[in-house]
Amino acid sequence: MRREKAFLQLIHESGLLKRVRRSGWWVVGINNPESVAEHCFRCAVIGYVLAVMERLDAHTVTMMCLLNDIQEARINDAHKVASRYLNFSAAEDAAFADQTARLPEPARRQLRAWRADYTAQKTPESIAARDADILECLIQAKEYHEQGYAQAEKFLRKAPRFLRSAAAKQLWQAALRTDSSGWWQELTDFKR
Repeated sequence: MRREKAFLQLIHESGLLKRVRRSGWWVVGINNPESVAEHCFRCAVIGYVLAVMERLDAHTVTMMCLLNDIQEARINDAHKVASRYLNFSAAEDAAFADQTARLPEPARRQLRAWRADYTAQKTPESIAARDADILECLIQAKEYHEQGYAQAEKFLRKAPRFLRSAAAKQLWQAALRTDSSGWWQELTDFKR
């Protein structure tokens, strides 16, 4: 029963991420940005795509993407201005260690290994997962910009230089040439 309780606590806690908002968008005037859970979901989809494009372990990349921000259920999301004054890296590490402390082996070991790998940024999988995180923010910024939030353009100029994998750079270049709403417009433009 202890095992199930520990897993359920993690499941319930991760549900809080559906209510934690991505605070970085507030500084550019977006009042109701996406949640951390929404960000993690699309980040995982992007991570999967990057893993396929780069011929990497898709399971590992996807799981790193899904779990990268789980500690924000405890410490909230902090934008870059806040991180200038606070050591969020240490807080994230402490929160994640507490979150996984009661999990049974091998789950605890696996989750901690994925986090350590992601943090170290030495494997192609960890690089792809980080690129997925950056790319998700870039695509979100592009969508916000297309919706009329002019300040979101600042993310579009700065963040691309942090992309490391060839696949992420290729996807971003394709995204720049693509209308974000094109996918559904093509579906409604059917001919009879």
